[in-house]
Amino acid sequence: MSQLFTPLAIKGITLKNRIAVSPMCQYSCVDGFATDWHLVHLGSRAVGGAALVMQEASAVSAEGRITPDDLGIYSDAHIEKLRQVTTFIKQQGAVAGIQLAHAGRKASHTSPWKGGRQIPANEPGGWPTVSASAVAFSDKESAPLALDEAGIDKVVTDFTAATVRALQAGYQVIEIHAAHGYLLHQFLSPLINRRTDEYGGSFDNRVRLLLRVTDAVQQVLQNGHPLFVRISGTDWAEGGWNIDESAQLSVLLKDKGVDLIDCSSGGAVPGVKIPLGPGYQVQFAERIKQQAGILTGAVGLITTAQQAEDIIAGNQADIVLLAREMLRDPYFPLHAALALGVDIPWLPQYERAKPR
Repeated sequence: MSQLFTPLAIKGITLKNRIAVSPMCQYSCVDGFATDWHLVHLGSRAVGGAALVMQEASAVSAEGRITPDDLGIYSDAHIEKLRQVTTFIKQQGAVAGIQLAHAGRKASHTSPWKGGRQIPANEPGGWPTVSASAVAFSDKESAPLALDEAGIDKVVTDFTAATVRALQAGYQVIEIHAAHGYLLHQFLSPLINRRTDEYGGSFDNRVRLLLRVTDAVQQVLQNGHPLFVRISGTDWAEGGWNIDESAQLSVLLKDKGVDLIDCSSGGAVPGVKIPLGPGYQVQFAERIKQQAGILTGAVGLITTAQQAEDIIAGNQADIVLLAREMLRDPYFPLHAALALGVDIPWLPQYERAKPR
């Protein structure tokens, strides 16, 4: 019996299998608005059999976008198109999720295929960036503004308002993005956070903003929807955020009602050496699952059915989130079931193509 194709109940939803589409930026928006690209891109993965389809990092404020082409959920006007996307996902038997994000000092850049450079605030399309401290990402970029108390309060308010809109748009799973060197991770990492107030220095201070955001989002959800948090298990750099702190944080998040930790890594600082290889980040999901006693999601170069099966069967994680492999093969779950000898139903429109 395949463990990859067993259901997983989390609060009011049930995932039909353990395969999720990881959030992947598409850089295909204008003023934060989703387009038909998002409907087709996300919808095709739902057709392909994924249990959970997580929408890309969706900015909680205009200044929180990585690029001017990023998806946003900072205006009520964004809701209408997003509701069309979630409706289609759910019609295919999948669960619709959204990742709420703020890029912090990594904001105001061009999209990758446009060079990925920082856009200075005084250039068209650029804006001032903010962070935990006035520390630039690299010597080629301008330093962000360190958030003051009012700015921090605004971040919490923006995440709260974005959660309200997400529910109105029909999302069933909410994920807070606190990884990959974006704003909430910038507060977590001592390589970036140089503050001397209640948000800097000690572990308890550095996690304070994320815990505030978590509390605010939970107030909106009122335990009615699953809440995930994506973290970077380590910065892969000496003196940076590490797996011990990640496990400690996960205990706190569990106590606040978070349902699953989505375990990635890196992104805080440039120039680090990451030991890339199949499933190289699964270790973080396994460690946090064991130590914090919370559901975890594994990510990172998971590319085959047997690899995904082994992760779930080995109790290393509770779900696998696939990114690049889902770009290569939107129907990975259907193909994985065939490879593992599992007979799962195909949508009626595609049933005639199912191998017998």
